Amino acid sequence: QVQLVESVGGLVQAGGALRLSCAASGRTFSSNARGWCRQTPGKEREVVASISWSGCNTVYADSEKGRFTISRDNAKNTVYLQMNSLKTEDSAVYYCAAGGNPWTTARRTGYDSWGQGTQVTVSS
Repeated sequence: QVQLVESVGGLVQAGGALRLSCAASGRTFSSNARGWCRQTPGKEREVVASISWSGCNTVYADSEKGRFTISRDNAKNTVYLQMNSLKTEDSAVYYCAAGGNPWTTARRTGYDSWGQGTQVTVSS
């Protein structure tokens, strides 16, 4: 059984930082793109960051560029999202995902395996 398990998010003050991790089990995703998405009530899930299978290529949503960093450790089958300079509008449920191919994708439909989600709340 394939599982993607995110670390616990939490509550952080605006301007603060938080690091999420997502460990995969049941299969290896070392040949697959990985990504982080987020969703708020009433809105569609959006991709905030994506990383290629090798880790050499990354893409970010415009609002996250310079603040978020995605990385991966294929030996641990784990992907990370370092979030700095957090804003209240970053509050959301964050989902890690694994793609069906090796390359980065900013399309939600490019991912076919999902974690259960973790709540991140940024207070003002």
